[in-house]
Amino acid sequence: MNPLEIKTYGSKVLRVKAKTMVDFGGDLDTFLDRMKSIMIAEQGVGLAAPQVGVSKRIILFYVDPKESSRVDAMINPEIIASSDEFEKSEEGCLSVPYIRGEVRRLLEVEVKYQSVDGTEHTDRFHDLTARIIQHEIDHTNGILFVDHLSFAKRAMIRGKLRKLARENGKKG
Repeated sequence: MNPLEIKTYGSKVLRVKAKTMVDFGGDLDTFLDRMKSIMIAEQGVGLAAPQVGVSKRIILFYVDPKESSRVDAMINPEIIASSDEFEKSEEGCLSVPYIRGEVRRLLEVEVKYQSVDGTEHTDRFHDLTARIIQHEIDHTNGILFVDHLSFAKRAMIRGKLRKLARENGKKG
C-alpha cells in the first residue's frame, strides 16, 4: 500500500468532484485508519480523502474538537438541510498551508451520509463541528476554503497561492 501524504494547493485531485463510494469492503477500514493517523499527526480537526490523493467522498472529523478526541467518518456525505444562520470565522487547511482567512459558514447542518458498513444515517451538527463538516464536504466537491474568501483577501494571498501551486507542480 502506498504511503499517504497531504496534497497541497495546485494538486489536481483537490479540484475535482470526488467519486461516490459504492464498495464498503476491502481496505476501507485500513484506509480510514491511515487518514486518521495523518490528520492527528498534522494536528488537523478534519480530513477528506481528496486531501490525501484519493478521489472518493470520504471525510473524517473530530466529533467535538473542544471536548472530545473521538474521530468519526462519513461516507458520501451530503448536506440536506441547514439553519438560516451563518457565522464568519477564521479557517485554515492542511492542503493550503500557512494561509488562513475568514469564511462564512452555516451554524447548523443536517447531513445524510453512510457509515463505514454502508448504513445510511442522518444527523444534525452545530457550531464548530458543523463548520468542519462543511469544510470537508467542500473538499469532496473540489472546493477549497480560499474559494470562499473575499475578493480583497484572495488578491492579498494570490502570490502565496501561486508559490504553493508551483511547489506542488515540482513534486510531480
